[in-house]
Amino acid sequence: MANEKASTEREKSESTIDLYGFVMTDTGYDFGQIDPQWFDVERPTKLPAFANEFGGNGNTYFGVRQTRFGVRTSTPTDWGDLKTQFEFELFGTGVDAGQTTFRLRHAYGELGQFGAGQTWSPFMDIDVFPNLLEYWGPNGMVFFRNVQVRWMPIRSSHTEVIAALERPGASADQGVYSDRIELQNVKPRFNLPDVSGHVRLTRNWGYVQAAGIFRKIGWVDYNDPKYNLSGTAYGWGVNVTSNLKLSSRDIARLAVVYGEGVENYMNDAPVDIGIKNNFGNPVTPVKGVPLPVLGVVSFLDHNWGERFSSSAGYSMVNIDNSNAQNPADFHQGHYALANLLYHPVPTVTMGGEFQFGRRLNFSDGYSFNDYKMQFSFKYDWKKSFAY
Repeated sequence: MANEKASTEREKSESTIDLYGFVMTDTGYDFGQIDPQWFDVERPTKLPAFANEFGGNGNTYFGVRQTRFGVRTSTPTDWGDLKTQFEFELFGTGVDAGQTTFRLRHAYGELGQFGAGQTWSPFMDIDVFPNLLEYWGPNGMVFFRNVQVRWMPIRSSHTEVIAALERPGASADQGVYSDRIELQNVKPRFNLPDVSGHVRLTRNWGYVQAAGIFRKIGWVDYNDPKYNLSGTAYGWGVNVTSNLKLSSRDIARLAVVYGEGVENYMNDAPVDIGIKNNFGNPVTPVKGVPLPVLGVVSFLDHNWGERFSSSAGYSMVNIDNSNAQNPADFHQGHYALANLLYHPVPTVTMGGEFQFGRRLNFSDGYSFNDYKMQFSFKYDWKKSFAY
């Protein structure tokens, strides 16, 4: 017994390192059209804003951009476990949009109750993401990895409380005045971090999480003093999410988010700040306002048995546009899909998926429906070491 106890204590004190990832190949056919830089995802904001914006309908695609590699470590200390995560994938975004290239996902560490680095924002809930082949996922969910410093005072199997200060950032739309020289030298200013947090309660039936965020967004006018277009807006949001265990084979993944000026945190939404007419003030004839946004997610993950599973559901984003935005600006997006996945062994997934996306413009009456079929092959791997 003494030997067994000593062995157990030694195992508990060991440091560990996990190498993990997967190789994934996607192929599919887009019956409609989408921005060529986003050819292999279904993003309603990237669908055409006018007829044939991206050429004719119909496109075949292949890619390995979802392929991922990661490293996790855990080291016992007197202050609690020191944990780190470094993870990247090959899905280019930003200036690398459309490319197969390195993209950092997580660079994060935590010790006891405190953590710092780039990881999931506390305002989001990654467990809402369903079991999909499509990379981008439901447009109506909060989905953002951000650089942050966080405090985690409560983390148990039943209750979790997390608060964080996050890197600020936002985008703006100059609308119908985008070609005016008076707006060309208006620059953003972020002098306070975003403040976010959540509380999660877990029970036998699943869990419910309530998250919130508050942020200050500013901009400074460096133009002719004839006008003063400087301003400040305050963004806020509430995100309520849940996983419900409907049966031993079914999990419902649900979310409702509402806020103003938090589009930057949404999975697929446009700008945080819109432009609004203010003609009653000759010094500030236009002003920036935070755009209200509503997002919903409703998906069902179902296991047919040991080797087959499916996911199906719907998501939506709705923006309350400001009155000086362009008529062709994004107003509302719809996202839906259904799939059938086969697992010949636990670490291999292959299957097919039907995807639907719809874009509605602000005020010109234009809308576009997109349909895709995607087939994917995914090979997971993991290797753990103790030292």
